[in-house]
Amino acid sequence: MAQNSVKPLLLSSMLSSAVTGMYAPLNGIGFAHPPFFFTITNASNQPILISYNGIDDHDFLAANTSFDFPTQSNSQPNAQVALFPKNTIVYIKGVAGTGSIYLSGYYV
Repeated sequence: MAQNSVKPLLLSSMLSSAVTGMYAPLNGIGFAHPPFFFTITNASNQPILISYNGIDDHDFLAANTSFDFPTQSNSQPNAQVALFPKNTIVYIKGVAGTGSIYLSGYYV
């Protein structure tokens, strides 16, 4: 019987003091593998905006909160899989603050 194993992506982070009003990549060159679940944790004292293309605002994350994105809960019927594409870059912008912003995730 085939069995999938869940594996973690490498943790990405950025100091809040490095955040500017221009979008900057949070996870370098993007996801190394297509994740089925990821979390952005804003452990800073400033809110941030999140973009998945580096241009448009897609999400807002208040200071000291986190955002879980369980893509698999958005899968289609008939056993289709919903994953973020490999190499997707998550961008953030805002106002410099104290603390850090983290991106963690899991893939099969």
